[in-house]
Amino acid sequence: MAVPRVSVQAEDFDLSTEVARLRGNDGRVGAVVSFVGTVRDWLPAEATTKQGDGLGACLELEHYPGMTESAIDAMIDEAGRRFDLCGARVIHRVGRLAVGDQIVLVVTASSHRGQAFSACEFLMDWLKTHAPFWKKEISANGAHWVEAKASDDEALARWGGSA
Repeated sequence: MAVPRVSVQAEDFDLSTEVARLRGNDGRVGAVVSFVGTVRDWLPAEATTKQGDGLGACLELEHYPGMTESAIDAMIDEAGRRFDLCGARVIHRVGRLAVGDQIVLVVTASSHRGQAFSACEFLMDWLKTHAPFWKKEISANGAHWVEAKASDDEALARWGGSA
């Protein structure tokens, strides 16, 4: 059974399992690069409440089912055109996630490390700017939608893309 290239899910993921699935028995693979993004605490230290008291900071992610997976799949296709890949896998979580939770996984496999590193970085830069996700930061002080960052657009620009 083929490993899906894209998963958008509420459930957590296991890095070791996903790397092993992507590598499979492909003898061409000489390098595997992975990136795991986690929910960081964006609140000042004095505003952070203890996890589990119902008031801890969290992030809520929404997406448009079908469209999101298709957009990410197209990003993987583009990475395959630009880099010598044996395979790639992207998992992005949705729903409510607490500080410290895993939120995204990008794994790339290639015969050579440079191609795997570049493809992984390319995919993350495109995910940050082009994947149709909506993020809301929630804390005891209220909630607000996360705006796009100029630094993400700048990272994308080096690949010849625009937001």
